[in-house]
Amino acid sequence: MKAKSYAYILVLIFSAGACVSPPDNFPTVPEISYEGLSYLEVDGASDSLKVAINFRDAEGDLGLDPREDNPPYNPLFFLTDENGDYITYSNRPEDAPSYNPRDWAVEPTINNETIEDTLWVEHNPDYYNIFVRFFIKRNGTFNEFKWTDAPYYTTFDGRFPLILNDNNQRAVEGTIEYAMLSSGWRSIFRNDTVRLDLQIQDRALNKSNVISTPEFTLNQIQQQ
Repeated sequence: MKAKSYAYILVLIFSAGACVSPPDNFPTVPEISYEGLSYLEVDGASDSLKVAINFRDAEGDLGLDPREDNPPYNPLFFLTDENGDYITYSNRPEDAPSYNPRDWAVEPTINNETIEDTLWVEHNPDYYNIFVRFFIKRNGTFNEFKWTDAPYYTTFDGRFPLILNDNNQRAVEGTIEYAMLSSGWRSIFRNDTVRLDLQIQDRALNKSNVISTPEFTLNQIQQQ
């Protein structure tokens, strides 16, 4: 039996445990499975919806440093016109969206220079390495609840930290706990039946399989 060593990482709202040198038949594309769910309400602070997933990966190239924002991990793409100029809100084309905090960036910094204007942007999905979709069950059918739409204009996609702290690739397995913080869980979902779909991505931009949590209500998974 191969020896196994364990390393635990705690960064912001993520924790990840990695088991180094497991069996050699691990996949190059990350593989994940469902582990658990919990919901915690906190007086005077954001409430936490936490999901735990198991992972396996042959190279161990999982995780991103919070400071990594250069391509391909840049957060935004700045849209340009046919002349290659940035599209500003005051000179937006007819097909551009009205102002909202997701499609427009106010005075962004590009190449260490602050642009004193409001620019049309697209969000780069490769900035993240964990992807979460929400579904609400109505009349027996699950329909997606899209956080990117009005009035929220946000996402619960995120980043988990580097599993390995060196450049030596090796097989890893472990568990990622991802806590999503909000003061609005109860007001939005109330007694709704909800399901989450999750996926992760490695540093080479290989996406894992998609997993679904069991359907749940907040009351069913609430911690006392």
